Amino acid sequence: MLKKVLVTGATGAIGEACVRYFHDAGYFVYIHYRSKKEKAQALQSELENSEIIGFDIADKEAVYSALEGIEVDVLVNNAGITKDNLFFWMSDEEWSSVIDTSVNGTYYVTKAVIKGMISKKSGAIVNVASISGLVGNSGQTNYSAAKGAMIAFTKALSAEVARYKIRVNAVAPGLIESEMTAEMDLKSMKKGIPLRRIGKPQEVAECVLFLADKASYVTGETLNISGGLAR
Repeated sequence: MLKKVLVTGATGAIGEACVRYFHDAGYFVYIHYRSKKEKAQALQSELENSEIIGFDIADKEAVYSALEGIEVDVLVNNAGITKDNLFFWMSDEEWSSVIDTSVNGTYYVTKAVIKGMISKKSGAIVNVASISGLVGNSGQTNYSAAKGAMIAFTKALSAEVARYKIRVNAVAPGLIESEMTAEMDLKSMKKGIPLRRIGKPQEVAECVLFLADKASYVTGETLNISGGLAR
């Protein structure tokens, strides 16, 4: 019987890479999307053991309705958004929308699927945070707060559910080739990275799969994937 994984934010660069890595590792993959249904369908059409599932993770009722009756062995909380601005000019909407997606969304989705993991007394959760949540980043008080909360959430939840043989870990990517970094001056940014290059989504997906599928004695940890940028 195939193991099952739910990847939220699966139409983004890191999410898509995670979908492909888990599928190639023999998992049945639930491909989550919010608005990019056509992209999700295109991805699903390439993968035999997969299904698309659409909802806004910041909408509690939509999450619980969409995930009712769905049980998974692995949850990858990857969905997130950025709305960067200096704090003085940051609007309430820029703050709340980022928090609602990364923090509340992670809570709702995890709440919906962890009951099944507890019943089976097995499971793994990997939360995709960011080095912004580790070290903070100017112009990203909302994003840094959200990702920092995900890291703290990871530590606390891991302590609660370890008795049920459920592991909870996080990854903290640095600068990764994605929609979020497409408009950045990456050439100059490379100079501040010890490895002198931008990371690839596949490199994050490899770490997510490792934590979910292989690292059987690891829980409550956050894996820094930044080429040495944060240390």
